[in-house]
Amino acid sequence: MYKLRGKIIHGKGNGRKVGMPTANLDYGSEQGLPKQGVYGVIATVDQVSYIGVTNVGTRPSVDDDSHITVETYIPELDMDLYGKEMEVEFHLFLRGVKKFASLEEVRQQVEEDICRMRAYFLSEGDTDDEEDQKEKKRKKME
Repeated sequence: MYKLRGKIIHGKGNGRKVGMPTANLDYGSEQGLPKQGVYGVIATVDQVSYIGVTNVGTRPSVDDDSHITVETYIPELDMDLYGKEMEVEFHLFLRGVKKFASLEEVRQQVEEDICRMRAYFLSEGDTDDEEDQKEKKRKKME
């Protein structure tokens, strides 16, 4: 399983404009990155794990900057994370980086990504609790 760890830093605030604030990871150049795209992840902050969606790559819908960013949206989390350490475990490749016509289109696609991610981590009809399900998914990835 691929993991990244780093400090959460300020980004451009584009996600927040459409109700999807992201945690931007300062991953450090010594860590290699997975291929560019959007992933279903487990993000851990302050020893608490959350299911999220992470974009690794450029952001062609908002700028022409070639800088690679690692941005995680955690739907169930609404708190100030700046300066905190975060570990991101990559579990499911959802799609490649794509250019959208507007931030609203990005938001709609991320909502679809979240549905796919939740289906992966929390399969319907599974009687295991969330932690048991996460452990099963981790073992499948190894």
